[in-house]
Amino acid sequence: MASKKSFPFGTDGNPLGGVPLSDAVKESAQQIWLAGLGAFSKAQAEGGKVFEALVKEGTTLQRKTQTVAEEKITEATQRMASAANEMGSRAAGQWDKLETIFEDRVAKALGRLGIPTARDLQALHDRIDALTAELAQARKTSAPRTAKAPAKTAGRAAGKATSTAAGKTAGKAAHPTPTKKAAPRARKPAAK
Repeated sequence: MASKKSFPFGTDGNPLGGVPLSDAVKESAQQIWLAGLGAFSKAQAEGGKVFEALVKEGTTLQRKTQTVAEEKITEATQRMASAANEMGSRAAGQWDKLETIFEDRVAKALGRLGIPTARDLQALHDRIDALTAELAQARKTSAPRTAKAPAKTAGRAAGKATSTAAGKTAGKAAHPTPTKKAAPRARKPAAK
């Protein structure tokens, strides 16, 4: 048969049970007090170990989060740098287009006013250089002819000392023969 267990505050015929209520409360309070002292003692003894373990875990966690945070910061920095480079490239492209449009419009306006362009001026400089070279070449080829002519006329003049025509010929030979003058520069007609 099953035996009845009596509770500390039992009802075994005694209205307060097997143990008087005040004794049961005292005993329960004593047990709670002892349990608290035991927990305090254990916490005090193992508290240093637990504290050190928590510090280790905290340090490990901090390192992990710091590493992850640094990776995220690096990734974000790279994204921002690439976005900035892309924006810079787009802006540079737009500025180049704007500059080209501006240059074209200025060139058209200058053309309408009849103002020569840099190419036109360069072509004129090249033409002047070519004409200068031709003129120098023409002078070199005509210089020996004029040098021979005075020698011949001087010889004739010596033979005919009394002739007045010889004096005129010698006087003419002393002056160099005029060279061909350069043609006047042609002006470019104004663009309409």
